[in-house]
Amino acid sequence: MELRHLRYFVAIAEAGHMTRAAEQLGIQQPPLSQQIKALERELGVELLRRHPRGVSLTDAGRQFLREAESLLEGFAQMRQRMARVANGQEGLLTVGFTSSAAAHAFTPEVLRLYRRDYPGVELDIHEDNAAGLTEAIASGRLHCGLLRVPVSRPESLVFETLLNEPAVAAVPCDHPLAQGRQGRKPRPISLAELCQEKIILVRQPGAPGLYANLLALCESQGLRPRIAAEVDRMMTNLNLVAAGAGVSIVPKSMSGAHAHAVTYLPLSRAERLDAPLTLVSRLGEDSLPVLHFAAMARRLAAR
Repeated sequence: MELRHLRYFVAIAEAGHMTRAAEQLGIQQPPLSQQIKALERELGVELLRRHPRGVSLTDAGRQFLREAESLLEGFAQMRQRMARVANGQEGLLTVGFTSSAAAHAFTPEVLRLYRRDYPGVELDIHEDNAAGLTEAIASGRLHCGLLRVPVSRPESLVFETLLNEPAVAAVPCDHPLAQGRQGRKPRPISLAELCQEKIILVRQPGAPGLYANLLALCESQGLRPRIAAEVDRMMTNLNLVAAGAGVSIVPKSMSGAHAHAVTYLPLSRAERLDAPLTLVSRLGEDSLPVLHFAAMARRLAAR
């Protein structure tokens, strides 16, 4: 049995006449009649009663009509779904974010726009540190991700810098460094001042990129930071800063976190640290949902 046999039978049932159905189908009547007789033999049941003025359905024919119409409708819906999949309108997109990337306004905005433009694509979202995201994308567990400074660059992955923003110092509101600096334009803080305090960093190999750059900058100036703690994620940095455990460095877009407990200070211009927002995907990626997401991220970043 083939789909055309179902279409033939439905056409005959709707027309109530073999010849008229053949004309509608664009085939000759004798072959059509033979196809239906072969279908009846295959099913082992009579579907039609033939009479001089046309045909009528048997009880089995009426049941088969319902089944045939359901199958044809399901097949039509499947074709439509596959067409949407082929156009990237349906499917699955697994995206990962670091906590600091998720804190940037760009991240919820690109997700909102993607959900609006591709409502048929299922979004599966994960959070991890930069090292975990990189490994998950390289192994195929995630399609793509947004992170800050890459911690490794496997040859199978592509790293695209979408945005750049400065890093700022985060200090407790009641810390001496914050006194007199909480106006509209707080005075920048120097690395020398920062290195006199207990500094909280993200431990390696989780997300050392920004902090590796900080330590390298300190070393170039002969400074030795006092490391108070190493944590897994940048948001944990800020939780500890808010608790008065030390100071830290975070991307400027995280400045709203713990606003009543943390003061954010710019670094001196000569000691600027950049915190990029980086899109990571697989080299040669051909999944349309991924390609559409990457293209949307580039357009939004360009704006």
